[in-house]
Amino acid sequence: MPRLSRKSGLTASSVSLNSNPIYIVGPTGVGKSLISVELASQFGGELVCADAYQVYRGLSLLTAQPGPELRTQVPHHLYGVVDPADSFDAAQFATQATQCITEVTNRGAPPFLVGGSGLYVRALTEGLDELPPVDATLRTELEVLTRDELRSRLEAADPEALSQIDAQNPRRIQRALEIVLTTGRPLAEARKMANKPRTGPPPRGIFVFREKSEMDERITQNVRAMFTAGVVEEVRSLGTVGPTASKAIGWREIHALLAGEMTETECIEAMILATRRYAKRQLTWFRNQTNFYPLNLTDLGSPFQMPRSALEAIALIV
Repeated sequence: MPRLSRKSGLTASSVSLNSNPIYIVGPTGVGKSLISVELASQFGGELVCADAYQVYRGLSLLTAQPGPELRTQVPHHLYGVVDPADSFDAAQFATQATQCITEVTNRGAPPFLVGGSGLYVRALTEGLDELPPVDATLRTELEVLTRDELRSRLEAADPEALSQIDAQNPRRIQRALEIVLTTGRPLAEARKMANKPRTGPPPRGIFVFREKSEMDERITQNVRAMFTAGVVEEVRSLGTVGPTASKAIGWREIHALLAGEMTETECIEAMILATRRYAKRQLTWFRNQTNFYPLNLTDLGSPFQMPRSALEAIALIV
């Protein structure tokens, strides 16, 4: 991996981007939105959401969608566009994001894909396996099971499957079980048969992260800021949402608060813990599943250096 060089004359105009998107990925709370807006502003680019929950309308606080002050600086796409009552998956995202990318490039602007959802990023960078579609009856049956019940059923159906997925994520366990039960084959075999070789140039991107202590503090501050801004009322006003949106971190905890099952202090602490765990899983995924340029924001010190360092990283990967 080449090292960043402090080139005093480096500007966006000296870096040539083509129509292939640039990915800006990393864990929740790391600061992807700000850096992406800075880069897109310099290159005349546009941002496309690659986050499984920021696509939902009416959940701007809970899912930490970019605020108006950022959205007015560059065009943002796929943020807050999906009805929270609807399910939305990686295949639907890939279709809509691909259309957005085409429209952005047709305008002569470089697209920046921004997010922390590994499966959504993979859907664009590698394509989705041609696995069986969701069986509505089977999904309804599985959605009422606990994580441990899903794990037990998957282990009974395919003893090797749990080692091939994120075995702590109920959605991944459920989908793996759907594949095994629908195809009648072990998960690895079903994936191998469905997998399509990737075509086209390799994806280009920057993986931004921070040291754990700084991330923990940022997550704490972000969650507390959500409550100050009115996230409890946001969740209350939406009422019942679909099975996908309801998995957003904080949804379950805030509903427990509204039901009187925990105090606000307990709710905040539970959300902080859940967010830290999620950020840890995101870090692991992007480190192991992508070759994007790693940019440690903690090492940069001054926040004024971050956009410049991101620009230097862009110059290295194009």
